[in-house]
Amino acid sequence: MKHHLVMGPDPDHGDDGYVPTMPEEYVEQIRRWHERAYAEGVADAARDQVFEYPGITLTVPPDVMPITPMSHHLGEAVLAEVHEGERVLDMGTGSGVNAILAATKGAQVLAVDINPQAVEAARANAESNGVAHNVEVRASDVFSEVDGRFDVIVFDPPFRWFRPRSLLEVAMTDEGYRALTDFFRNARQHLAQGGRMLIFFGTSGDLGYLQRLFDEAGFSSQIVAQNQFAREGGQSSTSRSG
Repeated sequence: MKHHLVMGPDPDHGDDGYVPTMPEEYVEQIRRWHERAYAEGVADAARDQVFEYPGITLTVPPDVMPITPMSHHLGEAVLAEVHEGERVLDMGTGSGVNAILAATKGAQVLAVDINPQAVEAARANAESNGVAHNVEVRASDVFSEVDGRFDVIVFDPPFRWFRPRSLLEVAMTDEGYRALTDFFRNARQHLAQGGRMLIFFGTSGDLGYLQRLFDEAGFSSQIVAQNQFAREGGQSSTSRSG
C-alpha cells in the first residue's frame, strides 16, 4: 500500500498549486482559528478520551480526532440517510463514529482512514459497540484501497489546507486540499446508481473551493444541517449530494 502522508513546515500553497478563494484577511483569520483548534486538540489528546454518543460509546486515543459538539450534525444525518442493507463508505473514519452509526441501521460499512491509529481505534470501537460484523476498517489514502460502489459515502474531511505537523493534525488539515480534490475527482466511480454523499464542512475552511469541486464533478447538493457558533462567526454544515 502507498499512502501520501506528508508532515512538516507549512508551504505557501499545496503541492497541487491550490490558491485560497477568499481574501487574504480571511485566510489569516482561518490560520488563527486553526492554531487555536490545534492547540486545544493537542492539550486534549494527552490520553485516551471516552465519548458518549447517542446509543454508542467511543474510546479515542491520542493522535485521533476527538468527537466535537459539531460532530453530532453529521451523525444525525447518517442516522437519517442510511437504510438497512445499504453499502456505506465512511471516508476518513477517525474513531469510527459514523461507520458505527451506519452499522446500527443495518448497513454494511467500509471505513477507511490514512491515520494508522485511527484505523486501530475504529476497529476497536466497532468491536466494543457490537457491530464489528458489519464494519470493515482499512488503511487507505482516499480511494487507494477502496473497491466497489456504495449507496452512501460519508466524508468529514479536514477543513483547512495547511501542511499537517502531526498525526492529530492530519484530521484537521489537508495540504493544498489534495485529498479533498482527489475525493471529488473519483467519488462518482464509487457511487451506486442513485447513490448519495454526506459531506461535513465549515467556514473555517475554503467553502468557495469546496463548491468549485462540487460543480466540476457535476454534483448537485443541498444543506441538510447547519450550525452557527460563537468563534468569530464560524459555521459548520452537512451537505447531501448526488
